[in-house]
Amino acid sequence: MASVNPPRGMRDFLPADKARRERVLAVIRERYRAHGFDEIETPVMEEYGRLHAGIGGDNEKLAYNVLKRGLDPEAIRAAADEPSALTDLGLRYDLTVPLARFYATNRGQLPSVFRSIQIAPVWRAERPQKGRYRQFMQCDIDIIGDESARAEAELVVATLDTLDALDLEGGSVRINDRRALDWMLEDFGFAPEERPGVLITIDKLDKVGPAGVVAELRERAATPAAVDAFAEFLDRPQTDGHRPYGEAQVRAALPDGAPGDVVAHLVGIGEAVAAARGIEGDIPLVFDPFLVRGMGYYTGTIFELAHPSVGYSLGGGGRYDGMIGRFLGQDVPAVGFSIGFERIVDLVPERADAATPAVVLVHDRDVSEGALLALKAALVAEGSRVRLERRTKNLKALLERAAADGYTAFATVSAGTGRDGLEIKPLS
Repeated sequence: MASVNPPRGMRDFLPADKARRERVLAVIRERYRAHGFDEIETPVMEEYGRLHAGIGGDNEKLAYNVLKRGLDPEAIRAAADEPSALTDLGLRYDLTVPLARFYATNRGQLPSVFRSIQIAPVWRAERPQKGRYRQFMQCDIDIIGDESARAEAELVVATLDTLDALDLEGGSVRINDRRALDWMLEDFGFAPEERPGVLITIDKLDKVGPAGVVAELRERAATPAAVDAFAEFLDRPQTDGHRPYGEAQVRAALPDGAPGDVVAHLVGIGEAVAAARGIEGDIPLVFDPFLVRGMGYYTGTIFELAHPSVGYSLGGGGRYDGMIGRFLGQDVPAVGFSIGFERIVDLVPERADAATPAVVLVHDRDVSEGALLALKAALVAEGSRVRLERRTKNLKALLERAAADGYTAFATVSAGTGRDGLEIKPLS
């Protein structure tokens, strides 16, 4: 028998699941819009050359490519070793590359500082596993045209506010700067050509620990003196106690002589976040000098969203000042933050949707269609959501299914029942 399951790594959503997802998306949209961001929409496909321009990092290798129209089997076989000769389009693997193209296309119609929302599915040819899908939803906010620390602070404040609105209070943001990382690797003595591989290894600190990272760097044959300097830095005595986010914390976490402009930018973000959230003491930012994030287009600040209920990140982002220039011919500052919707939706506490009454009309077989639709129309006009169900022998199972689908009340309808005689009871 042929499989009737969706493609691997892609999912169907039953009505209750879909309703839950839409409720969470509605909160995210409302909070983002409240912070001055405007929603846009881009095509699900972009040109092949744009998606494979060397700015998408490893995600480019996971892109789904679309064959050109009209290719015959012989042409496909002849060009099998050169994908670009066969394809002219591809499904988007993130929302940042399409946004950069969108801005380059529509810049003349946009404000000088543009705050965008993009909430849409993306596709990657991942190896499916728990929590990793081939089609998934991304929720991005980006600010284009502002190079100041205020832009990062706006993103952080809007993201934490959204988490709070979803009843996920207590979130925090780990923050670093790719310029600080590059300076640190240079200070340790790693050669430029080996730094990308070194960053891949450093990114495993949380998983394998300092000893594991140092061992892997030696296995990679990285510059021995640089590995020694890095290992010595990791083993340095740590200051007791918790330092609140600020200049002291940033400088204490970096080798001596860190670039002043980078430190000032990171400190400015914290000051702006504290002011926006009305916090005088500790703020929900943590400087992590070894936060890497894998996207190759990041040029400055990078961050990840954390929550005490889980041990993995719930989102992330960073500054990508060089990307739009690839399309526009001139650099434009840009920074974005993406919420990991598929991870967050499972953490959001279930709420009763009391805004719209949802009623199931359980009717006898002999009730006329006209009478049923008239009753339904009357309830809909009063603001209710209404479903018609023919009475079954197992009424309890019918009502349980309706409750699982989000309905909150029911009424039985017999021949001759009018609106005034309809007794609506809670589903409980």
